Amino acid sequence: MVAHRVLIIDDDVRLADMLASYLRPRGFTIECRADAGSGMAALQASPFDAVILDVMLPDLDGFEVCRRLRARSDIPILMLTARGDATDRVVGLEIGADDYLPKPFDPRELLARLGAVLRRSQRANGEPTAPLRFGRLTIDRQSRLVTVEDRPCELTGRQFDLLLLLAERSGRVQTREQIMEALGREGWDSVDRSIDVHVSRIRSAIEQDPKRPRFLRTVRGTGYLFSGTEK
Repeated sequence: MVAHRVLIIDDDVRLADMLASYLRPRGFTIECRADAGSGMAALQASPFDAVILDVMLPDLDGFEVCRRLRARSDIPILMLTARGDATDRVVGLEIGADDYLPKPFDPRELLARLGAVLRRSQRANGEPTAPLRFGRLTIDRQSRLVTVEDRPCELTGRQFDLLLLLAERSGRVQTREQIMEALGREGWDSVDRSIDVHVSRIRSAIEQDPKRPRFLRTVRGTGYLFSGTEK
């Protein structure tokens, strides 16, 4: 099996080295960069399967790096924040990060979250399945592409998985607990806004009026409901 190539962008060299030492024996090929400039250059020079990205960098904050990466790639991004502020986590998710982890953290938790974002970015080999079509909205499970009237929608891997889950259960209300159970609990936090943020981003991509959603609706006090029509 080919090892997953992961780039760590963090100016805390001691922490980056510790993570590299922990991850390499567990099947990962790791490269480390201490600033945004060299990290972006490394990503341009060769392919990686995921990025572990610190928010606080000496030359450019991690949020801006995440924005630039997401504008050109759907590479899984796991953000690290030293402040542990819920606002940081929400911002990271809103701009396209697949997951977040506040410092200090247990390396075992980082391994679990990294494995989760990698699994979500890959699809198991199997028989081709027909795209799901809901009027002007199409969800292609094979290409992992969502289009509205043939216009591609920009979604992260996690957002695609969430939309697909709800679409496959169209007409049935899904609680946050059910969502976390179906998609894997790693990276989903029932006490903060992680699911809500992803839903908001999906609505911005697929709805004509995100403030009055037709496809992806909120059922107050319960969860979310995907409707196969826009009526």
